[in-house]
Amino acid sequence: MSGHLWLIGMMGAGKTSVGRVMSWRLEVPFYDTDEDVEAEAGCPIACLWKEQGEPAFREMEAAAVQRVAGYPPGVVATGGGVVLDRRNVTAMRSGGVVAWLRAPAEELSRRVGADAERPLLADGEAAGRLGELLDARSDRYRDAANFVIDTAGRTPEDVATEIEALWIRS
Repeated sequence: MSGHLWLIGMMGAGKTSVGRVMSWRLEVPFYDTDEDVEAEAGCPIACLWKEQGEPAFREMEAAAVQRVAGYPPGVVATGGGVVLDRRNVTAMRSGGVVAWLRAPAEELSRRVGADAERPLLADGEAAGRLGELLDARSDRYRDAANFVIDTAGRTPEDVATEIEALWIRS
């Protein structure tokens, strides 16, 4: 494996679950940029978001992507908004393969519910908000990705099998 396998997509798309399966199968490290941000901030993302705001979080997220890009090759689960910053997209594309894990808003809502720990869902209207975010970000996900994998109604193992097949062909 040369470079990272970067998993992008909306919250609830399966990046962490699929990433852990891929890491185990490929026998490479698993990284999570949200976990990296929380470790650097010394608090959960919800706390960081509330106390410092989205711009501060996005800067910390960009720094996390840069750090992870320098780690030994592995599988990387990113935050849902990672594609909002072109620096992140450039780092991911130049440092490996990018896979967009895609699911419709209804599926995302079913998976994440009204998670109070997710700042973008704090208003409690998860399905509508997820639909808005997905509409706003879909072009960015598509532009960043080397390939797209639909995850709706599928297990992490099934998705991982498809990613492996696509990766082998790429």
